[in-house]
Amino acid sequence: MSNPLLNLKELPPFTSIEPAHMVDAIEAIINDSRQAINDLTDSLTPETITWDNFVKPLEEINDRLDRAWSPISHINSVANSDQVREAYNACLPLLSDYGTEMGQHQGLYNAVRSLAKRADELKLDKVQRKILTDDLRDFKLSGVALNDDKKQRYGEIQKRLSELTSKFEQHVLDATMAWHKDFTDKSALDGLPESAIAAAKQTAEAADVDGYRITLDFPSYLPVMMHANNRELRQEVYTAFATRASEIGPNAEEFDNSDIMPEILTLRHELAQLLDFKHYGELSLATKMAQSTEEVISFLTELATKSKPQAENDLKELSDYAREKHGIDKLDAWDLAYYSEKLKNERYNISQEELRPWFPENQVIKGMFEITGTLFNITFQERDDIETWHNDVRFFDIYDLQNNYIASFYLDLYARRNKRGGAWMADCIGRRKTDNGIQKPVAFLTCNFNGPVGDTPALFTHDEVTTLFHEFGHGLHHMLTDIDYASVAGISGVPWDAVELPSQFLENFCWEEEGLAKIAKHYKTGDSLPAEKLERLLAAKNFQSAMQMVRQLEFSLFDFTIHSEFDVKQPDQIQHQLDQVRRAVSVIQPPQFNRFQHSFGHIFAGGYAAGYYSYKWAEVLSADAFSRFEEEGIFNPQTGQDFLTNILQKGGSAEPAELFEAFRGREPSPDALLRHSGIGN
Repeated sequence: MSNPLLNLKELPPFTSIEPAHMVDAIEAIINDSRQAINDLTDSLTPETITWDNFVKPLEEINDRLDRAWSPISHINSVANSDQVREAYNACLPLLSDYGTEMGQHQGLYNAVRSLAKRADELKLDKVQRKILTDDLRDFKLSGVALNDDKKQRYGEIQKRLSELTSKFEQHVLDATMAWHKDFTDKSALDGLPESAIAAAKQTAEAADVDGYRITLDFPSYLPVMMHANNRELRQEVYTAFATRASEIGPNAEEFDNSDIMPEILTLRHELAQLLDFKHYGELSLATKMAQSTEEVISFLTELATKSKPQAENDLKELSDYAREKHGIDKLDAWDLAYYSEKLKNERYNISQEELRPWFPENQVIKGMFEITGTLFNITFQERDDIETWHNDVRFFDIYDLQNNYIASFYLDLYARRNKRGGAWMADCIGRRKTDNGIQKPVAFLTCNFNGPVGDTPALFTHDEVTTLFHEFGHGLHHMLTDIDYASVAGISGVPWDAVELPSQFLENFCWEEEGLAKIAKHYKTGDSLPAEKLERLLAAKNFQSAMQMVRQLEFSLFDFTIHSEFDVKQPDQIQHQLDQVRRAVSVIQPPQFNRFQHSFGHIFAGGYAAGYYSYKWAEVLSADAFSRFEEEGIFNPQTGQDFLTNILQKGGSAEPAELFEAFRGREPSPDALLRHSGIGN
């Protein structure tokens, strides 16, 4: 039986890919790649090396591995099973070893260095020179200059970190799936909106049980916290959610990440010191827009200083409301979302749930396409002849106004069992120039919303619409690039603290009256969002925005301080460090049993280690970028074209500060972010 992953030239044949193919393909491609790279570097000398005889064949070699690994990694995230997980985990050490080997490959390093030295002679352009500069930096960060013993230790650390981060993420998924609560009586879910009750009934039916089932998947968890009148139910669900993958709670120690976190931090610290950095925070910044740990801490602290007084006032208002209107003397963690929603409804007479009928899936997508089509001169065409991993997955092609094909993307919107929670964009295929023309980019766009129920289409909350726009912004960054080199096309090569700029930028159109007119149409009548609802939605935009701001700053400061102040002699300091940050910037202190850090996948399993601050850093950029649209018209064609050509198309081909200034005409300012958040007004 042939292996469909071995020589992918088209889209992944998802219906043909089996777990048995995965390890065999990765092993074979790595062996072929190693031989090809050795042959390539052996055939070149400093005098004969050129871009075409070195970089182009190297891109071809790397692309084959990327094309095989991308669907494997994606299947592990969206269609997990014991067999897929076993194959995925078996691939990780192979990839880690190979990545370390190539990062420390003296022949490759010498070739890149020789090509960089000949840049003037060979008349290399600005983008090519940046690629070589980035490559030389990355070789240093891969330990190419270490002695043999340290190189070996570097490889051991990377392999172990790969295993640990995967295990962390799998524990979170398993813990999330392990808990559920069934009800035979609908009255037990008193207060929940009908959409949530219908989803709970559908979840129970899918599990072949009678009644209703609540799970810890976010579309099930959040309605309970916001709407369930039964306080004991809210407490039970909150406790299960807040103790996931920890040593306590309903699944205590079964999927425990307690020992994994300090080992990850210890190894990251050792890795940083191997490479002559003081700590992992410093190592993280070597590839980011921020210049120093002091700059990051100062940035976060300044935002906290400006936000905390208003956050304290937000909390006081909520506490006063709960006491005076509902007789609740002390707000517990499982009360906050519930009474916040009631206060918001009372103050603005608006709720996420009541808006759902105006945000049916097809209208939201149609409106999103219309907005981005107007801004960036593109059109979209859905296809139904593409193999996917699930029947719910949709597929679209993107064209320019001359009907030239640009890119494609998969859209997987609904939560389901064995699918990782959250929302994300991942690349399936990257853009690059080949001997056969331009390889066009393809993206995976993934969310976890409730799907259709019976004859009712999927209806989204406004928050979910904003999430979709966020991920689509990432997707456009990947897909609209016009850079022809894989290493800096799309999101590749973009510093992590700038990569959120397009995603957070696109969210703004969900809050503009002109944007909402395109997105919001009632699923039954086709009527636009009534003027009074629109007015109330916009009025409520910054409800408790300062509380939300300091919560994100809490996550960011915890992440950065735990990576820059970690003491290997005190591996139990994680909770202490989190408590310390909370005392400094937070206005809400969660219960002692809260184990948020045990499921903080962004930093312990994702790419945000010592980089979670990137969300706020990039939000400054995105808010300031959007302020130009506010000044010139949010659908001004020239402004949209400038954002396309200066930001989206350029990818990682230039420094983000340079690209931002080319678009905005000046350095970024935090004023727009604070104004958009209603802080300090």
